[in-house]
Amino acid sequence: VEQPVLVEEPLDLIRLSLDEKIYVKMKRNRELRGVLHAFDSHLNMILGNVEETVTTLEIDEETYEEVYKTTKRTIPMLFIRGDGVILVSPPQKD
Repeated sequence: VEQPVLVEEPLDLIRLSLDEKIYVKMKRNRELRGVLHAFDSHLNMILGNVEETVTTLEIDEETYEEVYKTTKRTIPMLFIRGDGVILVSPPQKD
């Protein structure tokens, strides 16, 4: 018989994601996908095997059109300050 999952407060949901891949939306149009190794009550987190996606808005100098540019990079281990976190969830399917 499986034990029921006990969720009494929001951080319990994050605790259930320890050692699992998560998606973190950050301020300034940053998105992170990686394995959650540790977190605290301020949502400071340590992620491993992180893929960072940064979306920037650029204006074409000739046509003045808005162009969204996406930059990706991989980071082996990353400390995230909790005050920049907007959302935490299981990773979205690409």
